Amino acid sequence: MASNALMSSSIAAVFPSSLSSSKSKFASSVRLSNVSCKSRFAMSAGADWMPGQPRPPYLDGSAPGDYGFDPLRLGEVPENLERFKESELIHCRWAMLAVPGMLVPEALGLGNWVKAQEWAAIPGGQATYLGNPVPWGNLPTILVIEFLAIAFVEHQRSMEKDPEKKKYPGGAFDPLGYSKDPKKFEELKVKEIKNGRLALLAFVGFCVQQSAYPGTGPLENLATHLADPWHKNIGDVIIPRSILP
Repeated sequence: MASNALMSSSIAAVFPSSLSSSKSKFASSVRLSNVSCKSRFAMSAGADWMPGQPRPPYLDGSAPGDYGFDPLRLGEVPENLERFKESELIHCRWAMLAVPGMLVPEALGLGNWVKAQEWAAIPGGQATYLGNPVPWGNLPTILVIEFLAIAFVEHQRSMEKDPEKKKYPGGAFDPLGYSKDPKKFEELKVKEIKNGRLALLAFVGFCVQQSAYPGTGPLENLATHLADPWHKNIGDVIIPRSILP
């Protein structure tokens, strides 16, 4: 054991530069290897929505609800990407209003959303909401009011040049002051876009259900499915009846 130690010290004394050089080469190779492994791992981590898929470079995760999802590469142009972010958020808010508006009247026994618009096809038909007549509730008058109201709001929004204020105007639209705490505000942005995307899917689902079973509402469809889940499901629509038992 002593002879081994003596031999090691002798080699170190004779070849100090060789040992230090080899050590530095080893250390640098280890560092480079670690860096390259980390780089490969960062590249392979990819998009959050689908493991193994590369994250587009223009989706850096800074936007609320950004999980690297853009399979059609629609957001490669920065101006288009900002416009798509704004459009998605506005559509999400409309969907979050539409879904309760479709469910609540049916839950109260006041008819489903499909039958609620049948009055518009009747000459001189009167619009109702929750069973009550709507003032100026004929179709031409309602269309004019909606056109003017939406045109005014969209014009005011288009005049705003700050992209964040266009999406999150605050002020009168934040009466409870949720945006005053920056950390809480960022958390609420993510929650809003997640709930909005869920509402968009729900709205599309309601439309598909109505197309498959004309004149029915989502709650009626749900009750029918729960009463006979093995036969009243998506297979009843997409599988030809001729091959069903």
